[in-house]
Amino acid sequence: MAHEEPINYYEYLRPNKKYPNVWCSGCGIGVVMGSLIRAIDRIGLDKNDVAVVSGIGCTGRMPVYMDFNTMHTTHGRALAFATGLKISRPKLHVIVVMGDGDAMAIGGNHFLHACRRNIDMTAIVVNNWIYGMTGGQYSPTTPLNARATTAPYGNVEQAMPICEVAAAAGASYVARTTVYHATEMDKFLEAAIRKHGFSVVETVSYCHTTFGRLNKRGGVVDMMRWLKDNSVGQIAAQKLDEEEKAAKIVRGVVCDVEKPEYLDLYQQVIDRAMEAK
Repeated sequence: MAHEEPINYYEYLRPNKKYPNVWCSGCGIGVVMGSLIRAIDRIGLDKNDVAVVSGIGCTGRMPVYMDFNTMHTTHGRALAFATGLKISRPKLHVIVVMGDGDAMAIGGNHFLHACRRNIDMTAIVVNNWIYGMTGGQYSPTTPLNARATTAPYGNVEQAMPICEVAAAAGASYVARTTVYHATEMDKFLEAAIRKHGFSVVETVSYCHTTFGRLNKRGGVVDMMRWLKDNSVGQIAAQKLDEEEKAAKIVRGVVCDVEKPEYLDLYQQVIDRAMEAK
């Protein structure tokens, strides 16, 4: 049963890890971790029935601090490892946490095919628009004209729309929110974990250490306020013209559909093979 009293966060954290954590003070990744803990607690999952998988990068450090079954894998391959884990241990609730570069650059092909397979896992993509840990290089989601260490005069590539790509590739549940909207994030993560199929939640965050400094966006409070002022819900977005809408982060559920899940179909193949034998 889910807890009715306030959550004891320490119940979900590993006490033998050194704190404060590796993230810069004020980083939005901690907000995502707190939201994930609340979603798991609200559903009432046993910690032993949850596996959190990550790749490399700032977001990749998240499982280190949480007291679940965890896998810290290689760059861009978190979904591949998680797929193997889910197939071998189908009763586990597998949650994959990745940054935008980890998920959409070196891991982009794995991301597409995880969506296409519709395997029962949840992917959380913390999108801070830059490679924060390795020096501030631009990523597939860096906004047009934004500055990075590898784009000192402005990025000339169009940003990849994570949620729209996920929905087009076949994911069952796709939603977008920001680290400012933590209560909304709680709701989306809970729905994603409950979904029988591949679910994706994009959590738009910020990196004040690299992106904020290079683009003169100010500190943590300034960037958090920017997320508040420059994001809109889907209903409000419908009232904007295309130019205004393109300048906003549109939050909400992009898709929520029912379709055959990979492991269910795989079991049918096993059953047919056994019958034929």
